[in-house]
Amino acid sequence: MKYIDYKEHRTQGTFNFPVAYYHQTKHSPRYFMQHHWHTEFELIRIIDGSFSLILDNKSLLLNKGDVIFIPGGSLHGGTPEDCVYDCVVFDIKMLLRSNSNPKFIAELLDQKYTVNTLISHGGDPVSDVVSALCLALSERHEGYEFMAYGEFYRLFGLIIDKKLYENVSMAPIATEKLKSVKGVLAFISDNYFNNVSLDTLAHIAGMNPKYFCRYFKSVTGRTPIDYLNYYRIESACEMLSTRDISIKETAISCGFNDESYFIKTFHKYKGITPKQFMLTTF
Repeated sequence: MKYIDYKEHRTQGTFNFPVAYYHQTKHSPRYFMQHHWHTEFELIRIIDGSFSLILDNKSLLLNKGDVIFIPGGSLHGGTPEDCVYDCVVFDIKMLLRSNSNPKFIAELLDQKYTVNTLISHGGDPVSDVVSALCLALSERHEGYEFMAYGEFYRLFGLIIDKKLYENVSMAPIATEKLKSVKGVLAFISDNYFNNVSLDTLAHIAGMNPKYFCRYFKSVTGRTPIDYLNYYRIESACEMLSTRDISIKETAISCGFNDESYFIKTFHKYKGITPKQFMLTTF
């Protein structure tokens, strides 16, 4: 069974309201943001603590109050530190249905414009709008969809008014190297429970192993094998927190043939043993 997919296939919201809201704390199953990408756009709001984000080939340290805008198709992931944060994932095409300024939205989709990554440090109208949006999506009172649509339109009105975007002469299409990393991540998602070698991953990326290691680390912050093991442990955490499964079964399901090595690796990434993790989860 595949627990985490780098190219997310889960439905974000519904057909009529394609918006998904996630409130993340250290107790959330997806608190640590695996590198992934999706066609939808995303807003990330840091409520408390800090968050080290990698977006395509950029590294950003986010702090309390920061609001990040992530365009569709961007590879992103990160590590929270005593962090509480909100994610709003949305299909921007929904704003074309009744928008009085569809040209701007259409040109965002065509990548003629790109919205700034950091659109707020907090304490400004953009922050207020995103906070109101998250409140509507979290409380889900009757009619919350109308309130959410209103906040989305206010947000893009502010982006236009405050010039929080750039006109680009050419669409910022991901480089072939970045696309190759997405291919490697997809392979890991499909095969993390098997024996996966560095040579295999480098071959998928179309690079020699040494260069591939350097480039992969520049994008994800980890070496390929380190990231593979990190992914396996994150998958193990989700298994242990959602299924009635033994530690030995979890180890085998996540690509570890040796239970003691699995426990050692789990402790390396989580700071606790699988048994301790299960006690804190249930």
